[in-house]
Amino acid sequence: MSFLLKEMYYLCVMDKLRILFICLGNICRSPAAQGVMQDLVDKENLSQWFVIDSAGIGSWHVGQLADPRMRRHTALRGIQLTHHARCFDAATDLQRFDIIVTMDEDNYKIISRAADSCQGGAEVIRMADFFTQHPEATSVPDPYYGGDKDFELALDLIEDGCRGILKRWKDENHVTGSR
Repeated sequence: MSFLLKEMYYLCVMDKLRILFICLGNICRSPAAQGVMQDLVDKENLSQWFVIDSAGIGSWHVGQLADPRMRRHTALRGIQLTHHARCFDAATDLQRFDIIVTMDEDNYKIISRAADSCQGGAEVIRMADFFTQHPEATSVPDPYYGGDKDFELALDLIEDGCRGILKRWKDENHVTGSR
């Protein structure tokens, strides 16, 4: 298939995947996941096929940048976090996003209950379901009360899960390599 035909095919049959990452306060795990996922799709020249955002279950940090420790650790991996925390809004987010990715089981239960009580189209999934390098892990633990090792572990798991999500999307849309 010629390049032009291939581009026309993608424009006709592929919709953007709208992803919302969720954690407790939207200052550690979910903004990191948003930044990691955006970095992955940017590096593969796939940004035009994604809308990526993050939110928190609680409103304690609304309007704040990500935790300085998480910003420092993502910066060491070449990722800048510029997102300002916001609170999950079931009424709009369940309609606006295709998938809502939760960082742990508590997040999953809360968002799933909200999805059950609203008429939203979003699929609620666990980040851990996409781990390939860390199959023993069942969640992305909250590093907020921890140290450097906790932030690094959270980022390792987030990168693993984001790669898994991107791989699923590429497989489902028959995308090979970078575009």
